[in-house]
Amino acid sequence: MGSTTQKEGFERMTNSGFLWNMVVFFFFIMYFMMLFQVIGDLFRDKELGGFAKFLWCLFLLVAPFLSLFIYLIARGDGMAKRTIAAQSEMQQQMDDYVKQTAGSTDPAAQIANAKKLLDDGSIDQAEFDKLKAKALA
Repeated sequence: MGSTTQKEGFERMTNSGFLWNMVVFFFFIMYFMMLFQVIGDLFRDKELGGFAKFLWCLFLLVAPFLSLFIYLIARGDGMAKRTIAAQSEMQQQMDDYVKQTAGSTDPAAQIANAKKLLDDGSIDQAEFDKLKAKALA
């Protein structure tokens, strides 16, 4: 009569509601990505005081969707600038680290370092000649 088995209910859900569940899941994940981005920006901002950060966090807990969109509208431009500044600072640190680790690319400096190693007795004349030829190549 009007009874449905558990299998029929599952088939009905997969046929009719799967797409809707995927859309809801997508927006759920998107909301959390935006929330984490806002919270990261909130604590990265050096101009905002501790009490203001507390109020924003409290507002994010009390009215999550409304406060998230208000934050994006009110502070979105500064958010982009802070993100770009943080990325450029990280890039500069990485460049400095690579330069420090790789050493000098100046042939004269490489030859001077090889000469110092030769004078210290760390390498012999044949190795010095190889390093010198490599630096000049």
